[in-house]
Amino acid sequence: MSATNLVAAFAEMRVHERLSAALRGASERFAALLPCFLSLAGVGATTWICFRLGLSLGSVGFIYLAFVVLAAVYGGVWQATAVSLVSVACLDYFFDPPVFSFRVDRVSEWVELAAFELTAVVISQLSNRAHMRALEAISERRETARLYQVARRILLFDSTVEPADLVASLIRETFELRAVVLFDAQSTAIHQSGDPRPGVERRTRDSYVLNSAVFEAEQQSWFCALRLGVRPVGALALCGTDMGQLTATALASLAAIALERARTLQTQCKAEAARQADQLRTAVLDALAHKFKTPLTVIRTASSGLPAAGQLSELQTELVSLIDQEASKLNDLASRLVGAPSLDSSAFKPQPEPLLLSRSMRVVIQELERESDRERFRIHAPAHEPPVLADRELILTALAQLADNAIKYSDRGTPIDVGLGVRGNDVVLTVRNQGLVINAVDRERIFERFYRAPGAQRLSTGTGLGLSIVKTIAADHHGQVWAEGVPDYGTEFTFSLPGIPATS
Repeated sequence: MSATNLVAAFAEMRVHERLSAALRGASERFAALLPCFLSLAGVGATTWICFRLGLSLGSVGFIYLAFVVLAAVYGGVWQATAVSLVSVACLDYFFDPPVFSFRVDRVSEWVELAAFELTAVVISQLSNRAHMRALEAISERRETARLYQVARRILLFDSTVEPADLVASLIRETFELRAVVLFDAQSTAIHQSGDPRPGVERRTRDSYVLNSAVFEAEQQSWFCALRLGVRPVGALALCGTDMGQLTATALASLAAIALERARTLQTQCKAEAARQADQLRTAVLDALAHKFKTPLTVIRTASSGLPAAGQLSELQTELVSLIDQEASKLNDLASRLVGAPSLDSSAFKPQPEPLLLSRSMRVVIQELERESDRERFRIHAPAHEPPVLADRELILTALAQLADNAIKYSDRGTPIDVGLGVRGNDVVLTVRNQGLVINAVDRERIFERFYRAPGAQRLSTGTGLGLSIVKTIAADHHGQVWAEGVPDYGTEFTFSLPGIPATS
């Protein structure tokens, strides 16, 4: 095809497009004026029929009024006004004596025109209101359907993916917005979808700080705080929309729920992973502890039999005694490891009896191997110490762990103070030592299994199980244990159990 033919084809195509556009415009204008044309045609037909039948002016006037109403409902006030003018002219010319003449100086003519025009204005206003309410109802139904779609898709989000970006994209696509900006207060991150105008991010942060929901007509944007209850957790900007406040706040609530749900699922996943890892470590330690028991029994039997064999020097006897003592310690540690998992079992039940914590602490101190360690403890107990109802062996185990902890992580030779007191209905035992100061961030974690505070590794070896066992024993007795770092001094552990109420 030659260039001339191409140009001619292109020009012909442009002509067809313009012609089609002109026809569409004419068709739309004709459709808009169709109520007026139909009402005028009705007025003309009514005039011919009623004139032939000889109907009175009043009867014809009511029929004309019906066409004015129809024009007002479907065409608006201006088309109804045109029908009113034609109707009054027909009444004056064909039905108001003298017929076939116009008289505009009579009051009746103006009254008729005013009545028709008032009807046109009132009916058109009522029709517009009804039309607007219908449009609002349709818009609300559409927005409700979109809200349902957003909520349903949020529930299907993958918990392993960052939800904020997905929420922003989902809201923008579903509601066909220019841009969506989401501010997460916990991470202080801004997530956006689309092309927001300058200043939207700052305005979004401001709505979080002010905890408000504001519509800015100039930007056609909603700025809503994300709330969980009454607490703001972020903010949401919806740009390029005229949606209602109810829909905007509902979207903000959905976004807040999506963020919180994702965090909850992540926390649950981490907790489940930690629980499984903890179970695995416990199972491994339990198995190892059982395996330790057999060789330790053989070692203790052999070391106990060597002195009976005789012919040992004083040094050899001392070394054999040291082997026996250390093997006994290992056997005790293995027994603790074997018994530790049973403390978490729901089937475990303590065997309670009345005990004095100060007396139990003295028993623990007297069983310490080194006299130098025993001499470091100073016990301060009231004259009338209330007893507690507890399992003797478990309490001795917990107090022994607290005493061993104080010895390991205190400065050598410094005193260790043990205080007894009463707080409300609880009997409280505190163990205070000089040396390592537990940081605030570690005061809860040191009671977790296998966790050791920074700095503890260089002072002493350990498994990180002891304090977790103390916490479990306290919980089994409806008590508590906690630690506090004393600045420039050391650490204080507090063991609290419910006291036995005094009988009157």
